[in-house]
Amino acid sequence: MKYLLLTPPLTQLNTPYPATTVLKGYLQAQGYAVAQADLGIELIDRIYSQEWLSQYAEGVENAEEKAYLLRCCDRVEAVMRFLRGLDNTLAPRIANRSFLPEGPRFRQLADMEWAFGTSGTEDKARYLATLFVEDMADYIREHTDENFDLIRYAEQIANFAPTFDEIEASLNAPETIIDKLMLSLLQQHLMQEKPDIVAFTIPFPGCLYGALRCGRYIKDHTQAHVNLGGGFVNTEWRQMSDRRIFNYCHSISFDDGELPLQRLAEVLEGKVDTNQLVRTITLEQPTLIPSDENVPFGNLPAPDFEGLPLEKYISMADMTNPMQRIWSQGRWNKMMMAHGCYWHRCAFCDTRLDYIGRYDAPTAVTVVDRMERVMEQTGISGFHFVDEALPPKLLREVCEEIIRRHLSLSFWGNVRFEKAYTEELCDRLSDAGCIAVSGGLEVASNRLLKLINKGVSIEQARQVFSHFRQSGIMVHAYLMYGFPTETLEETLEALDTVRQMFDQGLIQSAFWHRYAMTCHSPSGFEPELYGARRTTLQPHPFCNNEVDWEALSNPHYPSENNNNQFDYDIAEVGRGLSLATYNYMNGLGLEQPIRSWFPGIRFPKQKKHHKK
Repeated sequence: MKYLLLTPPLTQLNTPYPATTVLKGYLQAQGYAVAQADLGIELIDRIYSQEWLSQYAEGVENAEEKAYLLRCCDRVEAVMRFLRGLDNTLAPRIANRSFLPEGPRFRQLADMEWAFGTSGTEDKARYLATLFVEDMADYIREHTDENFDLIRYAEQIANFAPTFDEIEASLNAPETIIDKLMLSLLQQHLMQEKPDIVAFTIPFPGCLYGALRCGRYIKDHTQAHVNLGGGFVNTEWRQMSDRRIFNYCHSISFDDGELPLQRLAEVLEGKVDTNQLVRTITLEQPTLIPSDENVPFGNLPAPDFEGLPLEKYISMADMTNPMQRIWSQGRWNKMMMAHGCYWHRCAFCDTRLDYIGRYDAPTAVTVVDRMERVMEQTGISGFHFVDEALPPKLLREVCEEIIRRHLSLSFWGNVRFEKAYTEELCDRLSDAGCIAVSGGLEVASNRLLKLINKGVSIEQARQVFSHFRQSGIMVHAYLMYGFPTETLEETLEALDTVRQMFDQGLIQSAFWHRYAMTCHSPSGFEPELYGARRTTLQPHPFCNNEVDWEALSNPHYPSENNNNQFDYDIAEVGRGLSLATYNYMNGLGLEQPIRSWFPGIRFPKQKKHHKK
């Protein structure tokens, strides 16, 4: 029995998504033959080649557009070598604006020149090369395939998809040249590996279209069993009733995939009955039966990167957000330190799902053993721990083990800004190689932090930020707006808190998300406890994660009409929060009045107070 584990287009371009490496490590240890591939990076590698682009340009009738594409053909492979870190000597030529054909995205450079004064030549060249790559992606999307994107491939049809209709319509449309290229890459893997089971990980909505296109091709042309799983499946499909999905696969597995995939092979081999499948549904058995049967996280072997083309991943530049720059640059080894979240109590988080709600931590020795094994395979010493929140006690022990072994490496990950992060612990993190942390400051309001059961306060977060700063560790804060009962004034106060933190150097990066009520979170399961009620009561036939809600009458809530979520323009508020934070990250607008960032909002007149 042979597995082929696939990541469909498209996830990150700078490093492999970790799901297939973990599954390969486990299944191989059980004695199975396992191959893996990242169709996304292979697709980008083919598109951004002189051979493919020249063939593409030949089909363009507009003379000016054809001339632009042919100029791109001459430069594309040199640019890709540069973005892969294989030819840094190109940086001066790219940076002086004499090397690249310049498309529409270069027009924004007039507004970005201020940033280049503080960036080195290589940083500027990477940013310009990124614009070149994005310009070509824009052209393909506008002229050839409206679904094409460098990361979120066809995401618009999978986001908020209560029914399967629109997705199926896209899948039944004639194949584009990008579809054909993707399927040709798939066909090569099928011919080479001859798998019995092809398992797709679908971590994001931007991977769904590619997975289903490929799944149908496999079903139509081979005898292999097609299985779907991953983060998107886990959050969206637990209540799915539309069986058309089985036109594109044979089975769907939920939560951790190690035992479900192993048991699937045993069923196909005739070793066990189908009733022994673990968290797996089929057309014949469409009801998901919960199971807490899992492999202990500490018993898993190290992730296995064999078969992934590590040399093809590219590092693109993000000039606007320091944390996104770390996320998109460099070939980080992605791995988990522990399974699940040790806190798992936040009201907005999907704590009812296994990947968050079930905390399972290995020993520090096991963690560092895995890190050393991964470094041996990849030649890369940088780690991105993808935990929901790194547990402080285990993190301290891991740092001690790294220092004891005299390892030279770098790492970053998500934390909770809790009192455990003392000056001493932050110094230890820095000594072991920690360069950055991200975490949720969320609503940046003590009342709301208590309501959402975050377990931290603004004052505590400030202290922790100070400890990280003193240790030279960058801090990125995730922020949230639009939570039930949150008033407009509280949102403005939260922004002012963030402004002060930037001004004091406590945080270096931040990003605002609009609150979304999900059916797997405490606020979605019991919304009345948070001043809201669900208006979506029955599950949709296809995707079911985010739910509609409305406000209950609440003394903290601004709306007089209980059928509305907000009595102000929430989209305009989101734009203002993003604009203000963008400026704060660059040291601008810190003295500007908070309300000035929201020109589209009509604020009530402030009452004048007269002395008696």
